[in-house]
Amino acid sequence: MHDIATNELGILLVLAFVIFVSPYFAKITKIPIAPIEIIFGIILGYFGFIGQSATFKLVAEVGFFYLMFLAGTEIDIRALIKTDKQVLRLALLYISILYIVAGIAGVWSNAIFLTFVVVPVMSVGVLSTLFKEYGKNEPWLNTAMIAGGIGEVISIALLTLMSAYIEFGSSAELFSSIYYLILFIALCVLGFKGLEILFWWYPNIKIMLMPHDDKAEKDIRLSMALFFSTVAVMIYLNLEIVLGAFIAGSFIATFFNHKKDLPHKLGSFGFGFLVPIFFVYIGTTVDLGYLFMPGVLDNAIKLMIFMTIVRVAASLIFIKRFGLYDSILFGLSLSMPLTLLVAVATVAYNAGNIPKELYFAFIIASIFEVIISMVLIKFTNYLKFRLK
Repeated sequence: MHDIATNELGILLVLAFVIFVSPYFAKITKIPIAPIEIIFGIILGYFGFIGQSATFKLVAEVGFFYLMFLAGTEIDIRALIKTDKQVLRLALLYISILYIVAGIAGVWSNAIFLTFVVVPVMSVGVLSTLFKEYGKNEPWLNTAMIAGGIGEVISIALLTLMSAYIEFGSSAELFSSIYYLILFIALCVLGFKGLEILFWWYPNIKIMLMPHDDKAEKDIRLSMALFFSTVAVMIYLNLEIVLGAFIAGSFIATFFNHKKDLPHKLGSFGFGFLVPIFFVYIGTTVDLGYLFMPGVLDNAIKLMIFMTIVRVAASLIFIKRFGLYDSILFGLSLSMPLTLLVAVATVAYNAGNIPKELYFAFIIASIFEVIISMVLIKFTNYLKFRLK
């Protein structure tokens, strides 16, 4: 019992150190904080500064679900519906191209389901950080958020199906999971429509639930109640929790956009506390001793190059609308699916569907993609203004 307590105490102290110093390392290296935290986890875990702990793992999982909740708060469904139809068509065409290429690559590699989920996977978690640097007036970035949001919903749905297939195979439980998934999505659509009508007729209800002058932090309380309630429903239905967390976040963004500071408040709590724990934990699951084993580093580099080239090549469909440089920036900004690539790898590995070497390759590829894409975005943006 004493050893367990000592281990937990050691993990707390190391986490305190990493959470505090990561922003400074990110500023020095010009690398986003998330990869820095994963790298810290890899190094500190390898040298034994962070041990294994059930509590650590549980809090890390909560951090991941909360990250998906925050990703959902970036997606305003009503604004998405009102998007320029041509932009929406191009975004859907872009996503379709990725899945077509993934399907072809899957047939060629004899791993069609995993390839179909991995290659086109999208996540707006890291993408949203680009707004801090490039602002909200860049058409390529705003369109990337639209395409990324749609792509993330599709990716999460496929992750849910993959998780069910890995767990149940082609048994009746799989079809039961698909039925519950369709039912849940249908209920969400009906819920959105119902609340849209309710809030249209009685707009004061929104103000009552989340008042402007809010000394009791009702906005945070309602957000957390919605987050935990949705997680509970997904656990009960035996569906992938990330889908429910994401939809809960989009509910907040869609119906409570009068609270302009709410996403910042929710993000400050998440990115300052829960989310770093998740990224550090992911790092601790990677054994540096495996890094130079056959099938790890080489597969990570191949996966990174392939996913990036496919996305940038597909983004050229926007060339008439954005021009060459902004089209490339669009493709690069969607080449950082860090969180969901990690999620896919974790689900597949925990179920014994992929070997440890491939799991490490996915994690390393997710880190490389963020670093390389960020560097290329800066370089492409520099060329765009330099050659004007």
